[in-house]
Amino acid sequence: MPSKEKLTKRLFVEGEQDKRVIPYLLEANGIPWEKGNEPVYIQPRGGNDFTNYWISARLKEAGLTHFGLILDADEDSSTSWQSIRNACLSSIPDIPHEIPETGLIHLTHAGIKFGIWIMPDNQLQGMLETFLAYMVYDESQVLWKYAQKVVGESKNQGAKFISSHHDKACIYTWLAWQDPPGRQLHNAIEEKILHPQHPKAQVFVNWFKNLYDL
Repeated sequence: MPSKEKLTKRLFVEGEQDKRVIPYLLEANGIPWEKGNEPVYIQPRGGNDFTNYWISARLKEAGLTHFGLILDADEDSSTSWQSIRNACLSSIPDIPHEIPETGLIHLTHAGIKFGIWIMPDNQLQGMLETFLAYMVYDESQVLWKYAQKVVGESKNQGAKFISSHHDKACIYTWLAWQDPPGRQLHNAIEEKILHPQHPKAQVFVNWFKNLYDL
């Protein structure tokens, strides 16, 4: 944990993969991310159980100025939004009824800049890997569609991944066919195997910049 003076801008995400990927995406879009001098402190939550009590306690931490949450929509973005909104209501009673397509940025009564992003795009079902699939280059779309087809057919051949992890299976299959094969998600961004300046990625990047005044 960094010193208290570095905890003014905080972001909580669901897991370690989000924590690794997001800095690479932002750095590829012009936000310096130097180890030990990160502009935002990112911490995995270990799931999406953002409870009323937990959010209230975090918002009361001394020195906090900016606070963000990123969670997966999984199978239903509207259900995920209602769940996180209900958890926020006691601390942020004027939180909007709907999350904007461009992500929530809301100033609390205590003057904290508060934000929520629901992966992949605040509208559709999915997760981090669904969002990253938006960054497949146009010239790679034929191979990407083939990877999706192969993943779908693999279930008939005994593939054991669960249905909710379909998007994970697709992107890792596609990455297995790159040069070099099997790069990790953050490496795929760093090495431009994925397109970090893709317009759909920019919506998220702009949300992050605006939330944290970067």
